Amino acid sequence: MKHTLKVTVALVSFFLMSQLVGLLIINQYIDHEKSIEKKEIIMKPLPYNIERPEVENQSTSFIYISVSIFIGTILVLLLVKFNKPLIWKIWFFATVWLTLAIAFAAFINNIIAAVLALALSILKLYKPHIIIQNISEVFIYGGLAAIFVPIINLFAASMLLIVISIYDFIAVYKTGHMIQMAKFQSKSKVFAGLVIPYEKVKIPTEGKSLKTSAQGKKSKVAVLGGGDIGFTLIFAGVVMKDLMLKETILAGFLKTSVIPVFVSIALLILLIKGQENKFYPAMPVLSLGCLLGYLVVLFI
Repeated sequence: MKHTLKVTVALVSFFLMSQLVGLLIINQYIDHEKSIEKKEIIMKPLPYNIERPEVENQSTSFIYISVSIFIGTILVLLLVKFNKPLIWKIWFFATVWLTLAIAFAAFINNIIAAVLALALSILKLYKPHIIIQNISEVFIYGGLAAIFVPIINLFAASMLLIVISIYDFIAVYKTGHMIQMAKFQSKSKVFAGLVIPYEKVKIPTEGKSLKTSAQGKKSKVAVLGGGDIGFTLIFAGVVMKDLMLKETILAGFLKTSVIPVFVSIALLILLIKGQENKFYPAMPVLSLGCLLGYLVVLFI
């Protein structure tokens, strides 16, 4: 077993929470009245005059996203190579603020959402704490999905899972650069993902498995990268978007929730079968959970 039972349950629980909260955020950005009237999904505009990326064909949108991820990976690896944590922190801060503001604006006034997102982003960067880290991560990927779900169809979402799963496998087992990036993030004291400590500590500072506490002692932590949360949520969001034309809002949400449950079970199995202090590409397993969950949704 990769982690203790208590830590494993906590990590899976936060993952499931992030998926369900993310679906709620995506649902808030669907204009249900106009969708019923026009018999096609109409998405509400993003706040703060933010424009979603324009794509001519939703079926090929996964290509643009994949290329963007590839370019982003190269930029992060350059920051790792030249040891530029400050640039990473600025990039991280801007992304967190943007996605949190979009997520909160789904439920509250835009100005209040932006101020709250700013406060959490500052705390996350300058006063890192496990509670701030994980609660913010629960909302971040819903904001991210609200940007991309409207421009992706089911085919593109499925292809994106396949591409990212292959990439994740290569990045962990072949090139190892995923591990390098994780260690760089931890060394910078800003990590994109869930962090569950074995003891009461702040955030990891030595890779994905160790944390140096205020007393100078090393304490283990369990982590899950943000990509594992974001890509699975985007897939579930696309499925929910399509269901909303056929189901009531509640039925569409509940049916879609089957997918996060299956993905969480897949994550649980991975953590139970995994070995301690060993790195694993999570996306191949989580993608399988997504597809199995979708098959169940089709038969409900």
